[in-house]
Amino acid sequence: MLEDGFGREVTGVRVSLTDRCNFDCVYCHNEGLGDTRGPMEPADDEMDTDDVVRFLEVAAEFDVDAVKFTGGEPMLRQDLEEIVRRTPDSMETSLTTNGTFLPDRADGLVDAGLERVNVSQDALSPETFKQVTKSSAYDDVMAGVDAALEAGLDPVKLNMVVFEQTAGYVPEMVDHVADNEGLQLQLIEYMPELAGRPDWAVDIDRVHGWLEERADRVEHREMHDRRRYWVGPDDSAETETGMVEIVDPVENPTFCANCHRVRVTHEGYLKGCLNRNDDLKSMGEMTKPEIREAFRETVENRVPYYGEYMIRDDDGEWVFNDDYIEA
Repeated sequence: MLEDGFGREVTGVRVSLTDRCNFDCVYCHNEGLGDTRGPMEPADDEMDTDDVVRFLEVAAEFDVDAVKFTGGEPMLRQDLEEIVRRTPDSMETSLTTNGTFLPDRADGLVDAGLERVNVSQDALSPETFKQVTKSSAYDDVMAGVDAALEAGLDPVKLNMVVFEQTAGYVPEMVDHVADNEGLQLQLIEYMPELAGRPDWAVDIDRVHGWLEERADRVEHREMHDRRRYWVGPDDSAETETGMVEIVDPVENPTFCANCHRVRVTHEGYLKGCLNRNDDLKSMGEMTKPEIREAFRETVENRVPYYGEYMIRDDDGEWVFNDDYIEA
C-alpha cells in the first residue's frame, strides 16, 4: 500500500466516468473540475471501458481496496455494468448517482457486483428539489432509492448538500432515515471554494449541535475523525434505526489529514486532491507501466489541502502556503 509524505495510506479511489449529467445542480463542482458538463452524447475524451479497468487493476496491485464510481452521472455510461463486473474482486465497488436510472438498472448492477450506492437527495420537497437540481425528476429519484433497496443495496446512503436552500430540510431528512429501514444520511458541507456563492454557506457546527441533541447515540470514527449520529423515530421505543454522518471538509485540516483517496477524472488524469487542479497527472496512453508510474508520483506528491497547501496567517485567515507552492 502506498503512503504519501504525510503518512497517509491510499486505500480508495474515486473514478469519474463522465462529466455529463441529466441534472444541473446549483452546487455542482464536478469532482472539483468546475461545471464543465456538455452535451449528453458520449464524449471522445472519456476513458473507455478498458482504460478504467486497466487503472483499477493497477490500483489493486497497490492494495487499494475500494472504488467509488462518480460523475457527472455515471449511469449515463452504458458500459457501467461491464466496468463493475470487471473490477478486481479485491475491491469494494460503490456508486454515487442521482438515482434516476436505478429503477431499470439496479438489479443488473448488483448482479455485476455493485455493493453500495449513494443517491443524491437534497430535499423531501418536489419544488425545492426542482430549484436545486433544475430537474423535475423527483419521483424518479424516490423510485430509484426504492429500486436500490429492493435489489439488495442496503443500506442506501442519501447524499444531501447542506446550504442556504436545503438547510431547513435537515430535520425532515433525519426523520426520514430514522423512519425508513435501510436508509442512511450523509450531510455534505457546501464548498464555496469550488462552487462559488459563499453567501450560500451555513454554519455546519450548528448542524452538528442539533444532531447531538437529536441522536440516541453518537459514534466517533477515529480513522476519519468523523462523528456518526444514530437516530430513531420520534416518540418511539425503537432506537438507532438510522445513521446520519456529516462530511465537513471546509477549512478543516483534520479532515485533510485523514484523506486516503486518489481521484481519477473522466479524461484519465489522476487527481491527488479534490480542491486542486494544479496536480493533475496524465496516465499517458494507459499502459500499465505508465499508470504505475503516474500513480506512484501522484501519491508521493499528495499534500493535505488545509494545514499544508493552505495555512493560517497571523490573523487566523487561510492563505496559500508560499513555501510549498514555490517548492
